[in-house]
Amino acid sequence: MEDRFDVVVLGAGPGGYVAAIRAAQLGKRVAVVEEKYWGGVCLNVGCIPTKALLRNAELAHLFTHEQKTYGIKVDGQVSFDYGEAFSRSRTVADGRVKGVHFLMKKNGITEFDGRGTFLDANTLQVAKSDGTTATIGFENCIIATGATPRLLPGTSRSERVVTYEEQILADSLPRSIVIAGAGAIGIEFAYVLHNYGVKVTIVEFLDRVAPLEDADVSKELAKQYRKLGIDVMTSTRVESIDESGEQVRVTVTGKDGKQQVLEADKVLQAIGFAPNVSGFGLEATGVALTERGAIEVDGRCRTNVPHIYAIGDVTAKLMLAHTAEAMGVVAAETLADAETMELDYPMIPRATYSQPQIASFGWTEAQAKEKGFDVKVAKFPFQANGKAHGLGDTVGFVKIISDDTHGEIIGAHLIGPDVTELLPELTLAQQWDLTVHEVARNVHAHPTLGEAVKEAVHGLAGHMINF
Repeated sequence: MEDRFDVVVLGAGPGGYVAAIRAAQLGKRVAVVEEKYWGGVCLNVGCIPTKALLRNAELAHLFTHEQKTYGIKVDGQVSFDYGEAFSRSRTVADGRVKGVHFLMKKNGITEFDGRGTFLDANTLQVAKSDGTTATIGFENCIIATGATPRLLPGTSRSERVVTYEEQILADSLPRSIVIAGAGAIGIEFAYVLHNYGVKVTIVEFLDRVAPLEDADVSKELAKQYRKLGIDVMTSTRVESIDESGEQVRVTVTGKDGKQQVLEADKVLQAIGFAPNVSGFGLEATGVALTERGAIEVDGRCRTNVPHIYAIGDVTAKLMLAHTAEAMGVVAAETLADAETMELDYPMIPRATYSQPQIASFGWTEAQAKEKGFDVKVAKFPFQANGKAHGLGDTVGFVKIISDDTHGEIIGAHLIGPDVTELLPELTLAQQWDLTVHEVARNVHAHPTLGEAVKEAVHGLAGHMINF
């Protein structure tokens, strides 16, 4: 017998479960279908457990590199048990997943634990985890199926060639690893593994690490990682990966055309993601794809099929958990005819939990110039911030970009201690069209890292105080 819902959400990641909750809040009868990860990659094998591992790695770094700075004296040997760090990361992740199920129950949302496949544009069949099947109809559907890791041509996953998923679920470490890709995933894992004694080599095809960030940020991160002892190779292409020997052999070509072979116990591929658009009968719905193979949506997350929406990584708009969450809210409010607001994707914040941390939104300095803005830049170093000195961490800076014609903030690029917590003030100012002179009037508590943001804004207004 078919059960019918006002809204069926396919996928319970950050976008899917948030969309379901918002639709339920707006009075809709909602069901969610999820095959594997309630809470998505983020809660299970991504954002959340990696932050637990990063915290452990930061503590390990303090004891191994900063004993003199903080007056740490240890009688005897200090050891860092990665197995215990791994266990803590799983406990943290499991707790957040339980929280998702609690929220489903709290909001009266029906859960289907299994794989959903479209029979047509109004019906899903669910192969449930208990071996039974269910057929569910819907007035509206929100597709939130996420993305899957891309692999280098001619390679596949194995015990020694892995993606983020296998690595984060491993409770032991290799002696050495080659990380292909210097985006957020690659550089976050590099920091964790290095601080647990793994010899890390990062190989990046483009000419800098964190290649989507402002060039100044990339330069600072590369400097800090090399100072830590992480090998960083940019403008370098991976030609092949050979697992036939005792160690994995990675053949690479540098920008000078010279080849070399890197040997390591393991290879982590972190070169990006492809939208999940196959394996669930999407073709039965008539939903159109973009040239990139993502589901095409408009500003309200609507596909070309009026009652079907798509959110998050499957749209390839901006593959971040908080983007998916925001899209989920927009989709739910749109299908419920509630007031909503379209998203400005370039202005959505981005956060990378390397060490030092990276936070950014909007246009880089180079992009702003290419787009013809009347570019003005202000940069304030954490070396001039009192709280950073108190923390013993003065690496990095706050860099803010404005269009001087209108005084509008059009980008911010931060690297340094806990900078991922400093963006909301700036993104709010940008969203509501505050000028740099208006933002400069905002009083900040002292001493705080946020004062670095204040100083950079003062710089744009023409009167930086403490630098």
